[in-house]
Amino acid sequence: MGLNKYSKHVSSDPTQPAAQAMLHAIGLTKDDLKKPQIGIVSTGWEGNPCNMHLNDLAKDIKHSVAHQELVPLIFHTIGVSDGISMGTDGMRYSLPSRDIIADSIETVVSAQWYDGVIAVVGCDKNMPGAMMALGRLNRPGIVFYGGTIAPGCHKEKDLTIISTFEALGQKIAGEIDQEELDQVIMNACPGPGACGGMFTANTMASAIEAMGMSLPYDASNPAVSQDKRSETQRVGDAMMHLIKHDIKPRDIVTKTALTNAMKLITVLGGSTNAVLHMIAIAKAFEIDFGLSDIQYISDHTPYLADLKPSGKYVMQDLHHVGGIPAVMKYMLDEKMLQGNCLTVTGKSIEENLAETKGLQEGQQIIFPVTQALKDNGHLQVLKGNLAPEGAIAKITGKEGLYFEGEAIVFDSEKEANQAINDRRIQSGQVIVIRYAGPKGGPGMPEMLKPTGLIMGAKLGDKVALITDGRFSGGTHGFVVGHITPEAYMGGTIALLEDGDIIKIDAEKNLIEVQLSDDVLMERKKAWSAPDKPETGLLKKYRYTVSSASEGCVTDEFSPTS
Repeated sequence: MGLNKYSKHVSSDPTQPAAQAMLHAIGLTKDDLKKPQIGIVSTGWEGNPCNMHLNDLAKDIKHSVAHQELVPLIFHTIGVSDGISMGTDGMRYSLPSRDIIADSIETVVSAQWYDGVIAVVGCDKNMPGAMMALGRLNRPGIVFYGGTIAPGCHKEKDLTIISTFEALGQKIAGEIDQEELDQVIMNACPGPGACGGMFTANTMASAIEAMGMSLPYDASNPAVSQDKRSETQRVGDAMMHLIKHDIKPRDIVTKTALTNAMKLITVLGGSTNAVLHMIAIAKAFEIDFGLSDIQYISDHTPYLADLKPSGKYVMQDLHHVGGIPAVMKYMLDEKMLQGNCLTVTGKSIEENLAETKGLQEGQQIIFPVTQALKDNGHLQVLKGNLAPEGAIAKITGKEGLYFEGEAIVFDSEKEANQAINDRRIQSGQVIVIRYAGPKGGPGMPEMLKPTGLIMGAKLGDKVALITDGRFSGGTHGFVVGHITPEAYMGGTIALLEDGDIIKIDAEKNLIEVQLSDDVLMERKKAWSAPDKPETGLLKKYRYTVSSASEGCVTDEFSPTS
């Protein structure tokens, strides 16, 4: 049987002359029509440093694939720049873009009968979107990450995109002037690549490498490096191996693989957004993996990495001391990973890591288990009367483990940002931002602006912030997001009033408001959902999206449910 398992339906079927005529029109020969066709989907576009170089990488990958007996065909899908849309209504489109990316990749690969797919990705939602599509399609596939940005620099201090919001907070607090703020803005992002710390893009790239769906070093090879260019030349060989041996994503991504990925996320101190995305990926692969699994992993996995946003270093620094494979090798040696999982190289994780040198001697980024920054994970699933279906806290240990204070309640991020700008937030308060969930936003906007302003205003260890929305992977401080049920659905967060006492206990995994059930019931009777009419995509998203505790997926909707 030929290797063109899918494309033969259009390229070799004698009843499909129009399809073959169109394939000849794009330059394919009769011999080409007998070869497997590989879709190379680029999320490249000019408007975002994370994605601005991806189309060029896709062309390099095309040359690598063409050197095999394969036909590479580039197509494109969308992207949203979280960094640019952050703090605006545009951020409501960020999480929905993940599902659009998944849907569009599935659409093109299915409609065109491609035998395999290579996803060239850069920003936060590109990667889980690509993985969700690969799980649905289950055709040989590889994820190729465009790589991390180099750190910016000002006054001999490394900068990331987060530095800009924190500098704005410092200006509001009167610590720096406009000229200094301008210098930070001008120097924070020196060129192509995804945000440099262990924010969402680098978190998900690392997780995908740990799952076995990208080539070794893919997550940590910097965007602007010979290593990243050289990596493109290894893709064709890997894809041919997958096609020849009919190795499919569901052969690679198992519950054990997801567990490996979540353990790596925990060791690295990765983004809270990983919780949403890992659950959504699991659903696409039809694997039972949810909040209880994530909490179990967090309970039994230490936090070891001194990486931004709460630490000192960025991904490029980690690249210089061995990269993600070196971290995985250390974890394997410490029996934190299962090494028998298959990868896109055709080898197991253990076989791939046997070729890795390991962490550079004397490096100071990854701490040994005996000197863990935190003995358990930073991602904690909190529950209580404020979040009976769960909420996600990012507790690195630097914020403390307990916070109790009076609520100051805002029905939008804009209102909260204005209050911080006006210096109305007081030490000891719990800032509540609601109606920012997947249905309430709609779109569950990510909030880096308020947390950045809080840190810049030196309130990071003095206040807490809770929301039914999301936080950026660059967020740090005492924050809790993904509160479910969300406010728009009548969750407890919708019933809060200024002055209510909120308790957050990260040791007992508890989040609650100190109100009786009777009081909450009376408030619920008086509550009604706000009138927030939407049109177009956001209207459809509100109608179809599941809760944050279920990964905010849009493909489980049933009119009868």
